[in-house]
Amino acid sequence: MKGVVVKSTGSWYLVRDAEGNLHRSRLRGKFKLKDLKVSNPLAVGDRVEFDVEDTGEDTAVIYKIEDRENYIIRQSTHKSAHAHIIAANLDQALLIVTLVSPRTSFGFIDRFLVTAEAYEIPTVLVFNKTDLYDEDIRNYQRQISQMYGQIGYSSISVSAAENQGMDALLALLHGKTSLLAGHSGVGKSTLINLLVPDLELKTSGISDFSDKGVHTTTFAEMFEVSKDTYIIDTPGIKELGIVDIPPAELSHYFPEMRERLNQCRFHNCTHFNEPGCAVLEAVRRNEISLTRYESYLSMLHGVDNRK
Repeated sequence: MKGVVVKSTGSWYLVRDAEGNLHRSRLRGKFKLKDLKVSNPLAVGDRVEFDVEDTGEDTAVIYKIEDRENYIIRQSTHKSAHAHIIAANLDQALLIVTLVSPRTSFGFIDRFLVTAEAYEIPTVLVFNKTDLYDEDIRNYQRQISQMYGQIGYSSISVSAAENQGMDALLALLHGKTSLLAGHSGVGKSTLINLLVPDLELKTSGISDFSDKGVHTTTFAEMFEVSKDTYIIDTPGIKELGIVDIPPAELSHYFPEMRERLNQCRFHNCTHFNEPGCAVLEAVRRNEISLTRYESYLSMLHGVDNRK
């Protein structure tokens, strides 16, 4: 039988077959013996082949993982030498961004966008908690939206607390499998509860002491919004380490730099201090955002600025 992994809890997986039936499944042992550099050999969104066990307990064994079209990956928080696949086979990613309570940093946004670019996953920025904005923050958000819009990233504004912007969000999701990602506390679970009301996912407030979100999602899980429309909820990401992108290739995943790569004097230009660098010249002319360029430098030099 064939199916899609809709939930991962570490050792057991929930697989949805073509008829919509769910099967509690485990991997055949040999998968765990492979020398994989990921902490999870199987991720939500993976397409698999499995056999239902004849045990009377409605369990199944996954014996094949089909090739992935794409995936979002991050450094593992538990195994430093490993990476962790967040989700696979995505049509798009939605990065939930909040400018207050908590504030999403540019470094985090840009690391996520670079990771998505590396695996050719279109990404949209979703600004949540707009009900908390004053006029200054609204103007600030417009500037940020314009900055990212100029390099090809669209954005929408929503307020989960006041149920605003849901029609635009539903239209964005329609007919696609979408990853919802962001820091803890940005309101992913509240948004999903509005999109799929019968789920009633557990939500949690912001710690007054740290102004950081409290984790409410423990495992990645896929939910059906409507026919052919799925969203994947993920645990809040505190840090997002770049995985398997050599420094020489990093600028390829910044669209505004990528279009200027053949204009630099040196083909192996790192866009740091080389003469005749088209990227540096564009930064000087304000054609490339200084904020984006600083994010690039922090990744290029391995600065521990993941939050």
